[in-house]
Amino acid sequence: MTLRVISCSALVVLLGAAAVRKPTAEEARQFIDDAEQKLLTLGVDAQRADWIKSTYITEDSEVVAARLDERVINATIEYAKQATRFDGLKLDPVTERKIKLLKLSLTLATPSDPNESQELTRIAAGMEGLYGKGKYCPGGPDTCKDLEDLSKIMAESRDPKQLLDAWTGWHAIARPMRKDFVRYAELANKGARQLGFQDNGAMWRSKYDMPPDAFARELDRLWEQVRPLYLSLHAYVRSKLREKYGDIVPAAGPIPAHLLGNMWAQDWDNIYPLLAPADTDAGYDLTTLLKQRNTDWKQMVKYGEGFFTSLGFAPLPETFWERSLFLKPRDREVVCHASAWDVDNVDDLRLKMCINITGEDFLTIHHELGHNFYQRAYNRLAPSFRDSANDGFHEAIGDTIALSVTPEYLVKLGLLDKAPDTSKDIGLLLHRALQKIAFLPFGLMIDQWRWKVFSGEIPPDKYNETWWQLREKYQGVAPPVARSEADFDPGAKYHVAANVPYMRYFLAHILQFQFHRALSQAAGCTEPLNRCSIFGNKAAGSRLNSMLEMGLSRPWQEALDKIAGTREMDANAIRDYFAPLQRWLDQQNQGKPVGW
Repeated sequence: MTLRVISCSALVVLLGAAAVRKPTAEEARQFIDDAEQKLLTLGVDAQRADWIKSTYITEDSEVVAARLDERVINATIEYAKQATRFDGLKLDPVTERKIKLLKLSLTLATPSDPNESQELTRIAAGMEGLYGKGKYCPGGPDTCKDLEDLSKIMAESRDPKQLLDAWTGWHAIARPMRKDFVRYAELANKGARQLGFQDNGAMWRSKYDMPPDAFARELDRLWEQVRPLYLSLHAYVRSKLREKYGDIVPAAGPIPAHLLGNMWAQDWDNIYPLLAPADTDAGYDLTTLLKQRNTDWKQMVKYGEGFFTSLGFAPLPETFWERSLFLKPRDREVVCHASAWDVDNVDDLRLKMCINITGEDFLTIHHELGHNFYQRAYNRLAPSFRDSANDGFHEAIGDTIALSVTPEYLVKLGLLDKAPDTSKDIGLLLHRALQKIAFLPFGLMIDQWRWKVFSGEIPPDKYNETWWQLREKYQGVAPPVARSEADFDPGAKYHVAANVPYMRYFLAHILQFQFHRALSQAAGCTEPLNRCSIFGNKAAGSRLNSMLEMGLSRPWQEALDKIAGTREMDANAIRDYFAPLQRWLDQQNQGKPVGW
């Protein structure tokens, strides 16, 4: 037998060469194709469990759903970390996009160290749990109020002392989160850096098919486009609130945050009765119209489905009617919050909603079905691409459809005999502006704050101070009482406590008006934009579908081009929609201070 002798130095060279062998492009393709199929299977299992958890609330259904959700998250994290070995490799465009999307599917990347990973998971769950269990108990256990109770006070009360008590009571629940949030930011950054990102905020901003810093600049550009309308609305609201509450509302400064009808002052429609202009009643009430015609839950959903079939979309599958939850059951607890589901990521579309015969639910059904028809439009794509063009698109589509629920649309359905004169539109537009326009700066600043925290620009000893600096800068609102770093007011908002990125909502509020304007033009509408409805127009439906069926397969700029004929988001569509209101607000604000 011949012995082959290899020197130690040669052995080191051979082992080193094997260790540093670069993976191939084919291995990358096989890896991601295998990963997306396995994650699809795990995701469908989790979706089924989540559906049961939401429609049969028991301890067992919650435990099973939590375990299956955790299985998906852990697998995604593991695949994302494995994918880093293909960094720097020249790949075909499809494989490259799939791997990029895999890494960006995470909102929280745990560090590779098992102890730190477990610590971050525990902290994240603990902050969300602390928020969910939050109560204000001013006089002991028998006086406790949860967020739902306190939100009702914020919406309905006109007593500034009661509003202040509810506001301070809820914001106190976040104080214990501060220490955990500091550690959460540190560990989240570590996990993001191990995936190749500068920090956790950069990982979030990288989802948008452009460099993270360029995306941040884009948001500021959009805000500047719509800011003049917000300033006009803010000035009008401040003046009216000063009439109501006196000197606690300054003539020219920021509005105290507790007087705007919402715990976070993120939308102001609850105070519409204090702001309503005279002689602008539209002359009809949609809830009354629906009830006069004995509309039932099925007809409510059929109205929504009929909107889409009028555009050329196929009807919903029979399984939609068999498997959805439309009414609150009498025999069990369910999550009534409306949501649209695609359980198998193909065509198992469902609506989960406890329908009431109201105008609000009529709009909600149109919105939620927008999600369902989007889900079906992209169901033939690879699993990695079965999602909206960016996370703002999905919400924007539902809201775009809701913008077409105009008086003219109600006439076509036979719910309204005659559309009111456009002179009645100011009230409708003001009410909608209190929802949509008031939200924009809040939707922008939440993640502005978090990005600065992740980057280190905001240190822990400045958390609360900079939170209120940003709220004043963008919203023109101020805390109703003095705040300090003993407080942690960002944690009083669910999305901060629960690690949920928020920029999608800002984008959705911008995009829905741009979509609506483009589709109205495709439909040949010559009415004021707020009176345009695309109902029954196949040309608008074709343009909409050409964008929906792209899913996430291409950058969102290309999807936007399909529907709007431009690759650039444009907030001026909002100014077009609210143009009559802008003119009216400017008249009301004459001689009064604007800005803060």
